[in-house]
Amino acid sequence: MKTLLLSLTTATLVVVGILFMPSPIDSIAVTPSQAIALEGPWHSNDALQAAQITALPPGQYGGEDVARDKLGCLYTGTEDGSILRKCPYSEWEQLLNTGGRPLGLAFDQQQHLIIADADKGLLRMTPKFELQVLANKYQGQPLGLVDDVDIGSDGTVYFSDASTRFSLDDVMLDILDGRPSGRLFAYHPATGKLELLAQELAFANGVAVAADQSYVLVNETFRYRTSKVWLAGERRGQVEPFLQALPGLPDGIARADNGTYWLAFYGLRPEMVDRLHQSPWLKNQLAKLPKALAPVPPAYGLIVQVGSDGQVLQTLHDQAAVAIGGVTSVQPEKDGLYLGTLHMNRLAKLPY
Repeated sequence: MKTLLLSLTTATLVVVGILFMPSPIDSIAVTPSQAIALEGPWHSNDALQAAQITALPPGQYGGEDVARDKLGCLYTGTEDGSILRKCPYSEWEQLLNTGGRPLGLAFDQQQHLIIADADKGLLRMTPKFELQVLANKYQGQPLGLVDDVDIGSDGTVYFSDASTRFSLDDVMLDILDGRPSGRLFAYHPATGKLELLAQELAFANGVAVAADQSYVLVNETFRYRTSKVWLAGERRGQVEPFLQALPGLPDGIARADNGTYWLAFYGLRPEMVDRLHQSPWLKNQLAKLPKALAPVPPAYGLIVQVGSDGQVLQTLHDQAAVAIGGVTSVQPEKDGLYLGTLHMNRLAKLPY
């Protein structure tokens, strides 16, 4: 009995202590969209389990994005800041370390590797493996969480700044807080200037430029949608929905040669968070808990192909994340789709 009373007293003190702790957020109420059902073109399957796995070097994790150069060599960035390369018939090699967390990758016309680094900003690696900072501030203030990058036909670099309020380590606080602070930028290499294209995006993530360069698509992970930001014509500067009410967390996006888009999903919606979104007080309490106790969606693999009109063409799943889960990027190449993840020790390729 004494042991039981002691346990109850301890638990009570812990709960009271948590309630009186200051919360790291002051959240607002959010009304999530009603998710598209996993039926029709969204029906669950295990097509992604046919993916071919390429293991990262021992001890390396989180090849978030994949880029391929003209020689067919694969590049990725990992949790420890490394930029890795694997050429055909050779092993992985470390080219450099950014000192941050490299996420999105893309090659420009001069075969510079443009790197969206969550900590260091927008970077460029030259063919001689020299690292240069292209942008790490806007209007005198540091960029927040630089996430993904795509390059226009004229060399303009489009990139997302996912959150100006929280770091990559505090992503759960961003989704609970409910105040969108993500931004979409254009970097103009000729002048070195940044142009703000859109703001107040709900965790601005994957970026893809349209084939005719008239708009940029950007995934808003925490609003389960893809937005279109117009670059030309009478609608220049306007932001409008492209895909809405998605059943999961859209992460990376890339345009294929045929003009369609491939979206990567980190996972299905975190249902607990959706249920709590109408209660700021409960979200504030949840934000006090250790990160290890934060609600995380179960591992799930999902990529989706959509047309330029936003019509869903096909969805490919790995329901138990047997081959790959937590997909953060899908890069269409001539021989297949290359997939990256934020935490796993592998990349994957799904041949056509």
